[in-house]
Amino acid sequence: MARFQTMAGGNDYQDIAASQSNVVLARASASAGGGVGDYLSHVLVIPETVAAGTISVQDGSATAVNIFIAGTLPSLVPFAIPVQSYSVNGAWKITTGANVHVRAVGNFS
Repeated sequence: MARFQTMAGGNDYQDIAASQSNVVLARASASAGGGVGDYLSHVLVIPETVAAGTISVQDGSATAVNIFIAGTLPSLVPFAIPVQSYSVNGAWKITTGANVHVRAVGNFS
């Protein structure tokens, strides 16, 4: 029988303000922060207006991937975007657009 590693969210979180570029996800107590093997469970999107900007996630030096595209939202209710991935290229990085901030949850170094 195969065994699978499970992880329910993670123990670390980091808040990223609106209009930030390539913010490295790291444990609050880390001096440098972030690295290969870090786990990103999900990103909680917290819109500041219904005209929220784009959010992207990047695994180290890999190409950034948009996980939310700018657009008009029906409400200001926060929502989660699951990522559930381990970094293979370096520290996770998040870029936020205008009028939207996020809370990234996972296990960061």
